[in-house]
Amino acid sequence: MRIVADENIPLVNEFFSHLGEVVRLPGRTMTAADVRDADALIVRSVTKVNPALLDGSRVKFVGTCTIGVDHLDQPYLDANGIRWSSAPGCNANSVVEFVYAALCHLDINWLPVKFGIIGCGNVGGLLYKRLKAQGVNVRCYDPNLTLAQNPDLTSLDEVLACDVISMHTPLVTAGPHPSFHLLGRKELLQLKAGTVLINCGRGPVINNQALLDVLAERADLRVVLDVWEPEPDISLELLNRVLLGSPHIAGYSYDGKLNGTEMIYQALCRHRDKSPQSSLTALVPPLASNQLRIDEFIDKDTTIFSVAKELIKQVYDIAADDTRLRALATQALAGEIIFGEGFDGLRKHYPVRREFHNYQVHLENITDADKKWLQVLGFHCV
Repeated sequence: MRIVADENIPLVNEFFSHLGEVVRLPGRTMTAADVRDADALIVRSVTKVNPALLDGSRVKFVGTCTIGVDHLDQPYLDANGIRWSSAPGCNANSVVEFVYAALCHLDINWLPVKFGIIGCGNVGGLLYKRLKAQGVNVRCYDPNLTLAQNPDLTSLDEVLACDVISMHTPLVTAGPHPSFHLLGRKELLQLKAGTVLINCGRGPVINNQALLDVLAERADLRVVLDVWEPEPDISLELLNRVLLGSPHIAGYSYDGKLNGTEMIYQALCRHRDKSPQSSLTALVPPLASNQLRIDEFIDKDTTIFSVAKELIKQVYDIAADDTRLRALATQALAGEIIFGEGFDGLRKHYPVRREFHNYQVHLENITDADKKWLQVLGFHCV
């Protein structure tokens, strides 16, 4: 069996090698020649899996180690008897932690605000549950859900009236509820003064040209973009106007990527009627240094938001993601590098980021209620 895999997928050899030969290639530039003799294809979202890639190949299984599937031509795969599998929820926790880190970096206390979520699937749904557990006033827009599934569902207009809006909808271009350009000029102009808008779902859900135009008119809006239209050749002018930008890495925690690898590995084992021989527990040891202390930052006037900011900063320096992307833009404008190649390079060489649940926090001068609040974020408080 020959398995062609995106070279950015971690532990792909460790998981898949007992099933056959593993060939690792750059995901965005995979060609029909690369996969012609493959039996299975393991990708991420940068690979367009369609007739141009697969016609004439012997591929009978496609696995994407991602939540989203808009890069897969599903009707084509189904019509040609090619089984496919995705990894729903694999990096949901990573994306939620990105949202919290972005808010902390911008010094936005999410506790007293009205918080809007667009798209309440695996990612948005997890963010919703955590915010509610922290006592936040949340409003959600997702036309695919019912009030029985989410009692805080409301209209898009009401969500757009919130103080903070976080977008987690997949890219849908057809059907009764398309998400392509869900937010255009009209919707962006509806945003109240000072709104924080975060998109770490799919870039084309916001009309990026409209967003650029509106930001040129409204300096009050505070925008965080992890996803762009188009990628990797994003608008450097738009990057210059957002407060925080990153190269589509919100879901790129090491834990999230490993979850995706394991889920697709298990799916391929089922497809081949083989018993799995590897697991994350066996392959990934716990962190050697996972102890956090912040008692020196705490006094009687310290808020739980300030504690969260300090903890998250110790674990995930989101400002570094922004700095690397802007440095790349500077190099590209100087003619020193091709931006699109550098964008993919930032993703390929993304530093290892571990999720909050890997860390223990030693706290003495804090209430039990506040400890539970921090545990909602994922930290282990001792």
